[in-house]
Amino acid sequence: MQAAQSTIDQDEVAKFEAMAAEWWDPNGKFKPLHMLNPCRLDYITAQIAAEFDRDLKQDAPFAGLSILDIGCGGGLLSEPMARLGANVVGADAAGGNIPVARVHAEHSGLDIDYRHTTAEAIAAGGERFDAILNMEVVEHVADPLEFLTVCNQLLKPGGLHICSTINRNPKSYAVAILGAEFVMRWLPKGTHDWAKFITPDELFELLSGAGLEPVDRKGFVFNPISWAWSLSDTDLSVNYVTASLKPEA
Repeated sequence: MQAAQSTIDQDEVAKFEAMAAEWWDPNGKFKPLHMLNPCRLDYITAQIAAEFDRDLKQDAPFAGLSILDIGCGGGLLSEPMARLGANVVGADAAGGNIPVARVHAEHSGLDIDYRHTTAEAIAAGGERFDAILNMEVVEHVADPLEFLTVCNQLLKPGGLHICSTINRNPKSYAVAILGAEFVMRWLPKGTHDWAKFITPDELFELLSGAGLEPVDRKGFVFNPISWAWSLSDTDLSVNYVTASLKPEA
């Protein structure tokens, strides 16, 4: 069982477990994710719809699709996927997150399979998914390449992998650490380790090394004037997202 825990960084898990009860407070410690979530969902839903030929204007457009939300936290992404009709498994290594997610889903009338487990354990059980959401997780694991390799194993042939993280450069240190943790105090100090941030080129190389085919990347850009996030084709300087496919054969 030890091998199934190999990419988990227990110190990182402890950070988020300590904040578990605040997942659904839009003004709490996860305020940045609540602010970013509409932008993340725009990208995720567009990519899934395009890859699986679904019409987002239809009722339950993701019906029949299986989606794994790795590092699901309190369910900020799992719940919208379930509302769109997908069969959702939400997995998190921080056990304190799962009861929060389950209670909120129940109160929202949603049937989501939340599990306190790891990607490695799910892969060992033989489950495979049409799409994997791997958002703001890869910078918190002990071995990104091994973790992404497991994500590849969890996908069906032709499956879609969506992964977001934070770039590593002076701007990201100023914005994601000094700004978010020390100035705005949106996050507790020490939430992020700048040395673990990953550049877009590095992530593409890791994804390819894991056996996936990177097909897209976009930046998440925050506008302090409009106080809103938007997608950018060119600005990947801080937060960014990628889409990759598992080859059919």
